[in-house]
Amino acid sequence: MKALVLAGGKGTRLRPLTYTMAKQLVPVANKPIIHYVMDQIVSSGIRDVGVIISPETGHQIRESLKKNPWGLSFTFILQAEPKGLAHAVMVAQNFLGDDSFLMYLGDNLIGQSIKAFVEEFRTSKPDALILLKEVKDPRMFGVAEIDNDGNVKRLIEKPKVPPSNFALVGIYLFSSHIHDAISKIKPSWRGELEITDAIQRLLDDGGVVRSFILKGWWLDTGKKDDLLEANRVVLDEWVEESVEGFVDGESRVSGRVFLSKGARVERSTIRGPVVIGDGTVIRDSFVGPYTSVGSNCLIESSAVEHSVILDGSKVEGIGRLEDSILGKDARVAVVGYKAGKALRLMIGDDAEVLL
Repeated sequence: MKALVLAGGKGTRLRPLTYTMAKQLVPVANKPIIHYVMDQIVSSGIRDVGVIISPETGHQIRESLKKNPWGLSFTFILQAEPKGLAHAVMVAQNFLGDDSFLMYLGDNLIGQSIKAFVEEFRTSKPDALILLKEVKDPRMFGVAEIDNDGNVKRLIEKPKVPPSNFALVGIYLFSSHIHDAISKIKPSWRGELEITDAIQRLLDDGGVVRSFILKGWWLDTGKKDDLLEANRVVLDEWVEESVEGFVDGESRVSGRVFLSKGARVERSTIRGPVVIGDGTVIRDSFVGPYTSVGSNCLIESSAVEHSVILDGSKVEGIGRLEDSILGKDARVAVVGYKAGKALRLMIGDDAEVLL
């Protein structure tokens, strides 16, 4: 079995961050989203991984996976234009051959291992096994109608009247029969070849499509609020206390704080869960819960919480920064104006906000 990770697309919902970086590389708890995907794949026993990349950000994806601590065999596959998930499978057909495969959207985070999901596919051998999650409002998702035995009867994209509350997560297992189904579908109104149409065609042709219900959390990191929520959940559930950096005698560090070896905390309070990267300096500041601070940052005379701050950024003299995302090498500083209320920002790489 092989894996196909989709790491292309333009990430328009996460702009301005994605003007300069792939959405799959946006960090959650200081770790690129796509690295969590690779953790999942290696835990399932799959070793041969195709990665769909775009012309704009493909080099970034390659560089991010270059160290390859998972020991995976990577094949990078260029999708020249984002023409849909099923189109990505078409582009990868030479890599996939006649093997069954796991397809995983590279910006998805889930709170449980996919090992049981993969084992179910290997045991029951359906034409497709799709991961579903029960959601409160399924109208914003692709929705599956399933019978009492877990067989998928039909799929509907963003239905006005949903037949169920089971949304498609964006993680699928396919036999080689999916290629024939894709060859028979036409582009949707969006001009894309939809994977939901291909699965429906598989059903129409008499194929067996089964469902697997995800019990843990699922987070699509495609928008600012979703990304902040993903950062909150991951910090809450997965971060372990480790204070390796320097903390002076006037500072207080409490809760689950991961302070990298080269970081410094001076005359400050850090209240976890928090992750602080190597080379970062926190001075005369408060860094509160659910905050990730990248490497080589400076937070000085400021209060920050529930935020994601990427490498090289500076926050100076800000009374309260919350619910914010700062791109790489960004700067937010007070130069003569005293902010009376909390700032909530989403700024891209190299941006500067002076107040």
